Amino acid sequence: MSLAHRRILLGVSGGIAAYKACELVRRLHEVGAEVRVVMTASATHFVGATTFQALSGQAVRTSLWDTQAEAAMGHIELARWAERIVIAPASANLLARLAHGLADDLLTTLCLASAAPLYVAPAMNQQMWAHPAVQANLAVLRQRGVHLLGPDAGEQACGDVGAGRMLEPPALRDALVASFAAGALQGVRVLVAAGPTYEDIDPVRFIGNRSSGRMGFAVAQAAVEAGATVTLVAGPVQLATPAGVAQRVDVRSAAQMHAAVLDAAAAADIYVGAAAVADYRPAQPLAHKLKKHDGTGLALALEETPDILTSLSAQVAHPFLVGFAAETEAVTEYAQDKLQRKGLDMIAANQVGDGLGFEVAENALNVIWPGGSVPLPRASKENLARALIAQIALRYRAVRE
Repeated sequence: MSLAHRRILLGVSGGIAAYKACELVRRLHEVGAEVRVVMTASATHFVGATTFQALSGQAVRTSLWDTQAEAAMGHIELARWAERIVIAPASANLLARLAHGLADDLLTTLCLASAAPLYVAPAMNQQMWAHPAVQANLAVLRQRGVHLLGPDAGEQACGDVGAGRMLEPPALRDALVASFAAGALQGVRVLVAAGPTYEDIDPVRFIGNRSSGRMGFAVAQAAVEAGATVTLVAGPVQLATPAGVAQRVDVRSAAQMHAAVLDAAAAADIYVGAAAVADYRPAQPLAHKLKKHDGTGLALALEETPDILTSLSAQVAHPFLVGFAAETEAVTEYAQDKLQRKGLDMIAANQVGDGLGFEVAENALNVIWPGGSVPLPRASKENLARALIAQIALRYRAVRE
């Protein structure tokens, strides 16, 4: 993971989460970034400019009316210098000013004067975050290509609990790392499996699971963004094909997914098995609807489904294999065992249950490979997928090239 010599302009707006921006500067420096900080007037009430100056090693700008700096059109120089602008925290007020194209202070002026991609990390009370005005402003910003990082959900400084917390600095750093990974998989063929499988009991009923497919679809999108040619094998989900995916194959059962993946794997350089494939299926599906008999129970005979990763790793020539391990306990231990037992190149482990993993917008992963690992903190599945693809690209290049 590196941002060596990358030029990051960090904007800090007014909010209690401004203290986290100090750690973000440190985290960005750890991976080699050059950081310059611009603060709004409100931000200076929460953290002093001297703190950011000490952490960044650069003078901090707080005003458009700095006579010395503006003698040489300093705000234009800064706007041209930045390769990325990230605003963390981004308050509701700042988001509104950006949405309306205002340039009434140094930070908003820089955002209009720079061609650099803009990233915002919202931070506010959960009720403010849910307000229609805030959501409308965000919709405008998204349409203009502004990248949204977060927010997270949880306990807030005001005592409320809900969405609106600023993403933690490591997650913001990883998102910026991933933003520079565009092209990291240029010319690489990536095969992604996503979503659940349904195993029919009869024409009406089936055995399934709670996977929405969102993580796998986000991985496919992130791989496209990184320059890969992507084939997506999707279980029964209600999700639109990510823009740029070269081919989508829809399947229903574990057997169908097994066949589709093995067929496509011959032309793939990397396989990411993000699908929640059923481990068991009814041994003898019924041709007609099973009738209920009052007062009697029902026993289903189940058999194991074919294992996709095991089948792939058994091949003499196979893609770089990335598995997923969704566990409710001993997550790392089970993931490491699966990594070794199935002969994988990498595995992404995540906790599921109790509001984690399935049917939620955020996730967190521990990415493990032979001899190493890296935690990817909780973030939106889209941002998490970009961070995961960045890690996959690094390991793939190290192992296969």
